[in-house]
Amino acid sequence: MTKKKLTLKEKIAYGVGDLGNGFTFDLGQAYLLKFYTDICGISAVAAGGVFLFSKVFDAFMDVLAGSFVDKRKASKNGKYRPVMMISAVFLAFLTVITFVAPDVSIQGKLIYAYASYMIWGFCYSMVNIPYGSLAAAMTQDVNDRTQLASFRQAGSLIALLVTGVIFMPIVLLFSDTRWGFPVAAAAMAIIGVMSHAYCYRNTRELVEPASPEKIKTKDLRHALTKNKPLGILILISIFTISAYNIKIAMLIYFCQYNLGDIKLMAFINFIIIGSSVISITAIPKLVSLFGKKKTMLIGFAISIIADVINYFIPSSPISFTIFATIAFVAISIPNGIVWALISDIIDYGEWKTGKRAAGVTYAAFSFSRKLAQSISGFSAGLGLSLIGYIPNAVQTSSALSGIKGLLLMYPAITILIAALIIGFWYELTDKRCNQIVEELAQRKLSTINNYN
Repeated sequence: MTKKKLTLKEKIAYGVGDLGNGFTFDLGQAYLLKFYTDICGISAVAAGGVFLFSKVFDAFMDVLAGSFVDKRKASKNGKYRPVMMISAVFLAFLTVITFVAPDVSIQGKLIYAYASYMIWGFCYSMVNIPYGSLAAAMTQDVNDRTQLASFRQAGSLIALLVTGVIFMPIVLLFSDTRWGFPVAAAAMAIIGVMSHAYCYRNTRELVEPASPEKIKTKDLRHALTKNKPLGILILISIFTISAYNIKIAMLIYFCQYNLGDIKLMAFINFIIIGSSVISITAIPKLVSLFGKKKTMLIGFAISIIADVINYFIPSSPISFTIFATIAFVAISIPNGIVWALISDIIDYGEWKTGKRAAGVTYAAFSFSRKLAQSISGFSAGLGLSLIGYIPNAVQTSSALSGIKGLLLMYPAITILIAALIIGFWYELTDKRCNQIVEELAQRKLSTINNYN
């Protein structure tokens, strides 16, 4: 175990890595459904199906990616960082490809959507899995991990802020938005590659596995089946990420139809996400006061209350933005803490099984996130179809109510379920994590002495 504290530059560099992830990932969550329905002419339910099946496919690709990086022999530049950097270049190219509308039939466009998004998802797995595993390889210090989680969430939110503010204005610069979408995606993808390069150059992998033995496939299976906290975190993530992503996907519809101006999205995103970027700097302090679990529960409760109030009051740009900001700030805090929990769970898995399967553990966690993304993407598409949404037309009152419900009540319900799960079942406390880290250090010392 490394006791050396991480420098501020290393922590920032790690957060910049998720900035890079966001400049590619957030485009799909916020704009791809809109691109499919309004630009490509694909029906809402069919477009939702693209998210459902592609994300399930991606989830299995996460496990393969995790197995690959865990079995990979570390080079002089580390085990995870080189895979992340090389894959990031391919991901940037594929991000642009997903926003191309080929001049073919609707069926051909649907086939293209499936193919391009599934290939994109595989490449994203090859970036995100090694990146996510990197935190556990940088340090085992509990406080440093909480700060890494905070910086990671900051990177994610800044990417969401920038893409939310400037993506659609870039698109609208073009009279033909079929060109605007891929040009805007290209601009975001370039920033993403630059961010991954900064992360690669300014982070180090310092934590070595407790055992020098090669990890076998059965060890990876044990790492998943014998890690109870991981299973609980997976359940929590299925509900919180589906809530988080449907908020992102539905906001553009709400601004255009419920508030009457799609250009409002840039201003609302600036306030909502900008406030969240500032608020997550409080994560380390909140965790030191209340612990990870209680801080997450507080965030969940505030988010639920704000969304419910926002649903029942009449919508105006001002009132909506105020309550949406409160809800998004509140949910951003537990979503940030999650990144510290997964590092704790990787240690727990090593303590339980004797094998440090960081990649596959993170992949299993990512699997749940992809599953949640598939659920939210399909729910958004199916929901739009059920409420009678018609692209580029005046919406009925029931359709407007449905858009509002998908944006606000769906997240409130799923976050409530997540709060109940962590409240009653998650038992890996900060104190227990510190004990596990100390035991792992003693094991490693014994292994070294026996080896010598």
